[in-house]
Amino acid sequence: MFCDDMWLRTAELTKAIHDHPFNVALGDGTLDRDRFAFYIVQDGRYLEAFSKALATASARATDPADAAFFAQSAHTALAAERLLHAGYVQELDADAAGIATSPTCLAYASFLQATALAAPYPVLAAAVLPCFWIYQDVGTALLGRTGDVPDHPYRKWIDTYSDPGFAASVEQAKTIADRLAAATDPATRQAMTEAYCTAAAYEWMFWDSAWRRETWPTAEWLAR
Repeated sequence: MFCDDMWLRTAELTKAIHDHPFNVALGDGTLDRDRFAFYIVQDGRYLEAFSKALATASARATDPADAAFFAQSAHTALAAERLLHAGYVQELDADAAGIATSPTCLAYASFLQATALAAPYPVLAAAVLPCFWIYQDVGTALLGRTGDVPDHPYRKWIDTYSDPGFAASVEQAKTIADRLAAATDPATRQAMTEAYCTAAAYEWMFWDSAWRRETWPTAEWLAR
């Protein structure tokens, strides 16, 4: 199955995501507020591009159930998850306007939007899958580590991505990708593989950029 192949292919990368200092500190509750605020602002901007890619997948799906799933997921990305982000921005008193969109956030968003516009529908389904699957995997692992800590500072984030309803969405996204991969030609399946792996790599890079509070190396030459 396509998803089994992808999980095995990216196993070391997935472990690196779990072991990244950002996610270790997130689980420990020791992640400093400035890093988390930077991450939340970037993630809110990323979700705008992600939701558009999901809406495009809905429009291009030939199966009505797939179209409904991607449409609902697009709505969730903009509504429910952004509500979580907005709450954290307010709680952390983050100056969202003063935080520039990071190079990694822009690159990941651009990759998804380009895939949505130019790649075959099965490739798009593969490209959006890591954002579902890896977040659910990380959230579930963190719940296992922190479930008995009710006053954890990042409990709402952990609960969101370890929620059984979110897990059900992940399984549906995986089912769609498996079905599309099984029905397509070898060249398109290879493109699906490359899209999945690229998106998975961006997931690690996204958390890494938040840990470093990534800035543009050219910013000093473009100051106004």
